[in-house]
Amino acid sequence: MNSKRVYRTFIHKEAVLRICCEPFEAVTQEIIRQRTILEEYIRRDPLFQHSLKPVAVSPDAPEVARRMARAAGTVGVGPMAAVAGVMAQLAVEAALRAGAEEVIVDNGGDIYLQTVEPVIIGLYPGASGQIGRLAFSLEACVTPLSICSSSGKMGHSLSLGQCDLATVVAKDGALADAAATLAANLVKTVADVEPALNHMVSIAGVSGVLIVKDGHVGLAGKLPPLVKMD
Repeated sequence: MNSKRVYRTFIHKEAVLRICCEPFEAVTQEIIRQRTILEEYIRRDPLFQHSLKPVAVSPDAPEVARRMARAAGTVGVGPMAAVAGVMAQLAVEAALRAGAEEVIVDNGGDIYLQTVEPVIIGLYPGASGQIGRLAFSLEACVTPLSICSSSGKMGHSLSLGQCDLATVVAKDGALADAAATLAANLVKTVADVEPALNHMVSIAGVSGVLIVKDGHVGLAGKLPPLVKMD
């Protein structure tokens, strides 16, 4: 990424975030605040945390829960599948309110960003690394944007598939995160890649999807240009 950009790491409970922006405190405070709000809601509605299917939220549910539930309902997964993506977007929105012109928040591979210069977003396909170091090349004019990834072979998040990497691009962070979870769930063999791609781009709000399985790369929809990193 741009050599001028400085990234700082912020760890809160199990979340490990890489953050690039000037009002760093605005981002970290918003993450803590939103996490507290979400945990309080979950105490009132434990099904929200444990369901693997969409759930309705109460009329007085906080914004973070409403965004997660809306994305889960669109995609057909449980609301917690959207948590990292929604937190990244809420954090970026807080930084923009604080006066930042450019913000990048990477929440464990789920990214939301608003930039003023081009940026390269690396993709890590794990065991399928022989395909090369893939990356998206983004122009500033396409941001704000969310790029979220899921895998059946990497990370601590629950996945029902065996996908090396499923990456979804969307304007909405919660939707991109939930959709990436579903895409990874759908792929157990190489034969699953094409039907998974077709299903994912049929979901309203999903711009594009990239799936990597056993060295095979599938692309569908509108994605940023792919480049190879050095």
